[in-house]
Amino acid sequence: MPAIAGIFFICFSRLFQFWFESMAELAIIGGSGLTRLEVLQETGRQAVDTPFGKPSAPLILGSLDGHSVVFLPRHGDKHTIPPHKVNYRANIWALKQLGVRRIVGIAAVGGIGPDSKPGTIAIPDQIIDYTSGRKHTYFDEGLAHVTHVDFTQPYCEELRCLLMVASSAAGVAVTTGGTYGVTQGPRLETAMEINRMARDGCGLVGMTGMPEAALARELEVRYACCSVVANWAAGRGAGPITMQEIEKNLSTGMKGVIRLLSRLVADIAAD
Repeated sequence: MPAIAGIFFICFSRLFQFWFESMAELAIIGGSGLTRLEVLQETGRQAVDTPFGKPSAPLILGSLDGHSVVFLPRHGDKHTIPPHKVNYRANIWALKQLGVRRIVGIAAVGGIGPDSKPGTIAIPDQIIDYTSGRKHTYFDEGLAHVTHVDFTQPYCEELRCLLMVASSAAGVAVTTGGTYGVTQGPRLETAMEINRMARDGCGLVGMTGMPEAALARELEVRYACCSVVANWAAGRGAGPITMQEIEKNLSTGMKGVIRLLSRLVADIAAD
């Protein structure tokens, strides 16, 4: 009997995984302030190995308002992986391997432009990449030919529109459009670096937007970013940046993000 029960359990687990892979349309990558998606009814965890190593944490399988979702904490379960050490390639590959076709990356950012005050939720439409030394592509070894992907519009416009429609339906105010400047981290920027980024056209500054978006494009996974402004960027506020300020604004902003995501999941399921 124990052997039969063990076989039954294995078969059931595999059937569940097959069912989940066929149904999990959306993945949410949580950043600072969203290490755990508390509204997610967890149904299991999937440890995944990829050709690029292990992702930040086991993929969390669950249900959000009755709809299947995959959640992955970008910085690990205990928020211990700094931005420049995140294995972005493994993260995106693992989600693609599970059958995910859409990814929303949640990010904590600094506000540069006047429309990006702390607590604001923003859905950017452009990126400027200031990072260096990150593993930023899948197309670097063992190639039959050199591969380029079009990155003119770095975010999936369809998914951005779904986010905007969901925000309106959920009664969550968002700022649409704008450029996310991605810095190396883990230190925050200098005031003059922020001034340069403002001249370049950046309205937001963060450390995790790239290469996440580009890797999703390489694997043909639809990707959009939902940012929460945690603080004024260096030199834009009245004083020094403090963790107390960041945590307070993230707590406020993430409540709106969760309402938005709940509506988004329902809209995608209906579609």
